[in-house]
Amino acid sequence: MVAIRPAVEADAKAIARVHVESWRTTYPGLLPDRLLINLNSAEHEARWWRHALGQRRRHSFVYVAEDEEAGVVGFGSAGPSRDPSLPFKGEVYTLYLDRAFHGEGHGRRLFTALSERVLAERGPSLVVWVLGGNPSRFFYEALGGRMVARRPGTMAGAPIEELAYGWSDVRTLLAHGRYGRA
Repeated sequence: MVAIRPAVEADAKAIARVHVESWRTTYPGLLPDRLLINLNSAEHEARWWRHALGQRRRHSFVYVAEDEEAGVVGFGSAGPSRDPSLPFKGEVYTLYLDRAFHGEGHGRRLFTALSERVLAERGPSLVVWVLGGNPSRFFYEALGGRMVARRPGTMAGAPIEELAYGWSDVRTLLAHGRYGRA
């Protein structure tokens, strides 16, 4: 059984592990190898997450997916949209799940929890940015997100393209059970 709950400071190390492992398994071929090889250690990332979770942020929040046996196997964060040029009030900043738990509905449940909280705090519109070649873009498309923007950038000196998927009103999706509750 995997439970979805708000993250606490004690989750920092597990969140960092999922974060680093997810980048290393999701982004080969999309980001420079040297970036993935030289990712900060899970311990370094854990310090960052402890700080982020300990600040008791007023506007952003983090949820975890926690398996009874394996512990934290995924996390997501959200809050106000960071791109004022888009007509969305809320944004999902991160959504990562241990590869062993893909395809079981946990990512969908985590996204649901984030969406419901954004709806309660920011209103019904929501956006998420993904790396152009990231296969997770199909996850967002399957959830009804429509591509609403593109932006070029660089990461570790390599050109990248990010895609924004948006929902004008997540209430419609939530009401129709599109996200699922498994």
